[in-house]
Amino acid sequence: MQIAITPTLALDDAELSFTYILASGPGGQNVNKVATAAQLRFDAANSPSLPERVRTRLLTLAGSRATRDGVIVITARNYRTQQQNREDATQRLAELIRQAAHKQAYRVPTRPSKGARQRRLDGKSRRSSIKQGRSKKFDD
Repeated sequence: MQIAITPTLALDDAELSFTYILASGPGGQNVNKVATAAQLRFDAANSPSLPERVRTRLLTLAGSRATRDGVIVITARNYRTQQQNREDATQRLAELIRQAAHKQAYRVPTRPSKGARQRRLDGKSRRSSIKQGRSKKFDD
Protein backbone atom coordinates (compact mmCIF):
# COMPACT_ATOMS: atom_id res chain seq x y z
CA MET A 1 0.00 0.00 0.00
CA GLN A 2 1.23 3.50 -0.87
CA ILE A 3 1.20 6.48 1.50
CA ALA A 4 0.70 9.68 -0.52
CA ILE A 5 3.04 12.48 0.56
CA THR A 6 2.82 14.91 -2.36
CA PRO A 7 1.21 14.50 -5.78
CA THR A 8 4.54 13.22 -7.15
CA LEU A 9 5.92 11.45 -4.06
CA ALA A 10 4.60 8.37 -2.28
CA LEU A 11 6.06 5.98 0.29
CA ASP A 12 5.61 2.23 0.24
CA ASP A 13 4.04 0.94 3.44
CA ALA A 14 6.64 -1.85 3.56
CA GLU A 15 9.40 0.73 4.22
CA LEU A 16 7.90 1.52 7.63
CA SER A 17 8.37 -0.74 10.61
CA PHE A 18 6.38 -0.43 13.82
CA THR A 19 7.08 -1.65 17.32
CA TYR A 20 4.78 -1.16 20.26
CA ILE A 21 5.96 -0.10 23.69
CA LEU A 22 4.34 0.71 27.03
CA ALA A 23 3.03 4.27 27.12
CA SER A 24 2.84 6.64 30.04
CA GLY A 25 -0.07 8.96 30.73
CA PRO A 26 -3.82 8.38 31.06
CA GLY A 27 -5.29 4.91 30.88
CA GLY A 28 -5.24 3.67 34.45
CA GLN A 29 -4.05 0.10 35.01
CA ASN A 30 -4.42 -0.57 31.30
CA VAL A 31 -1.28 1.51 30.71
CA ASN A 32 0.82 -0.96 32.69
CA LYS A 33 -0.24 -4.08 30.81
CA VAL A 34 -0.94 -3.08 27.18
CA ALA A 35 1.74 -1.74 24.82
CA THR A 36 -0.18 1.03 23.05
CA ALA A 37 2.57 3.51 22.14
CA ALA A 38 3.76 3.08 18.55
CA GLN A 39 7.37 3.54 17.56
CA LEU A 40 7.82 4.04 13.82
CA ARG A 41 11.17 3.43 12.14
CA PHE A 42 11.85 4.66 8.61
CA ASP A 43 15.20 4.06 6.92
CA ALA A 44 15.49 7.37 5.07
CA ALA A 45 19.11 6.85 4.03
CA ASN A 46 18.29 3.72 2.01
CA SER A 47 14.76 4.53 0.89
CA PRO A 48 14.22 4.06 -2.87
CA SER A 49 11.11 6.31 -2.72
CA LEU A 50 12.95 9.51 -1.84
CA PRO A 51 14.95 11.69 -4.26
CA GLU A 52 18.45 12.62 -3.05
CA ARG A 53 17.54 16.28 -2.41
CA VAL A 54 14.56 15.30 -0.24
CA ARG A 55 16.59 12.63 1.60
CA THR A 56 19.34 15.01 2.71
CA ARG A 57 16.90 17.72 3.74
CA LEU A 58 14.74 15.17 5.60
CA LEU A 59 17.66 13.93 7.68
CA THR A 60 18.57 17.54 8.50
CA LEU A 61 14.99 18.40 9.52
CA ALA A 62 14.64 15.21 11.58
CA GLY A 63 17.45 16.32 13.88
CA SER A 64 17.61 14.16 17.00
CA ARG A 65 14.87 11.86 15.64
CA ALA A 66 17.39 10.52 13.09
CA THR A 67 20.07 8.00 14.03
CA ARG A 68 23.61 7.99 12.65
CA ASP A 69 22.56 5.29 10.17
CA GLY A 70 19.86 7.54 8.70
CA VAL A 71 16.91 5.83 10.36
CA ILE A 72 14.15 8.18 11.53
CA VAL A 73 12.42 7.12 14.76
CA ILE A 74 9.05 8.65 15.68
CA THR A 75 7.29 7.66 18.89
CA ALA A 76 3.53 8.28 19.14
CA ARG A 77 1.85 7.91 22.51
CA ASN A 78 -0.94 10.49 22.42
CA TYR A 79 -3.80 8.03 22.04
CA ARG A 80 -5.02 5.02 23.99
CA THR A 81 -5.07 2.55 21.09
CA GLN A 82 -2.29 1.09 18.97
CA GLN A 83 -4.11 1.91 15.75
CA GLN A 84 -4.55 5.61 16.55
CA ASN A 85 -0.91 5.92 17.64
CA ARG A 86 0.21 4.12 14.48
CA GLU A 87 -1.78 6.54 12.30
CA ASP A 88 -0.46 9.52 14.30
CA ALA A 89 3.16 8.41 13.78
CA THR A 90 2.56 7.87 10.05
CA GLN A 91 0.98 11.33 9.69
CA ARG A 92 3.87 12.96 11.53
CA LEU A 93 6.39 11.25 9.25
CA ALA A 94 4.39 12.29 6.16
CA GLU A 95 4.35 15.92 7.37
CA LEU A 96 8.10 15.83 7.97
CA ILE A 97 8.71 14.48 4.45
CA ARG A 98 6.34 17.15 3.03
CA GLN A 99 8.44 19.83 4.69
CA ALA A 100 11.60 18.30 3.26
CA ALA A 101 10.10 18.04 -0.23
CA HIS A 102 9.00 21.68 -0.28
CA LYS A 103 11.35 23.56 -2.57
CA GLN A 104 12.35 26.91 -1.15
CA ALA A 105 12.04 29.93 -3.42
CA TYR A 106 15.35 31.26 -4.70
CA ARG A 107 15.90 34.80 -3.45
CA VAL A 108 17.49 37.17 -5.92
CA PRO A 109 19.51 39.75 -3.98
CA THR A 110 18.62 43.31 -4.99
CA ARG A 111 19.97 46.76 -4.23
CA PRO A 112 18.04 49.93 -3.44
CA SER A 113 17.73 52.31 -6.40
CA LYS A 114 19.52 55.65 -6.53
CA GLY A 115 16.21 57.47 -5.94
CA ALA A 116 15.44 55.30 -2.89
CA ARG A 117 18.87 56.05 -1.42
CA GLN A 118 18.35 59.80 -2.01
CA ARG A 119 14.86 59.76 -0.42
CA ARG A 120 16.30 57.99 2.62
CA LEU A 121 19.05 60.59 3.03
CA ASP A 122 16.58 63.47 2.51
CA GLY A 123 14.33 62.05 5.24
CA LYS A 124 17.29 61.70 7.61
CA SER A 125 18.42 65.30 7.06
CA ARG A 126 14.83 66.59 7.45
CA ARG A 127 14.51 64.71 10.74
CA SER A 128 17.91 66.00 11.86
CA SER A 129 16.91 69.65 11.25
CA ILE A 130 13.66 69.11 13.22
CA LYS A 131 15.63 67.76 16.18
CA GLN A 132 18.21 70.54 15.98
CA GLY A 133 15.41 73.11 16.11
CA ARG A 134 14.29 71.72 19.48
CA SER A 135 17.58 72.48 21.22
CA LYS A 136 18.01 75.71 23.19
CA LYS A 137 20.47 78.16 21.74
CA PHE A 138 21.98 80.77 24.02
CA ASP A 139 23.48 83.92 22.47
CA ASP A 140 25.67 86.09 24.69
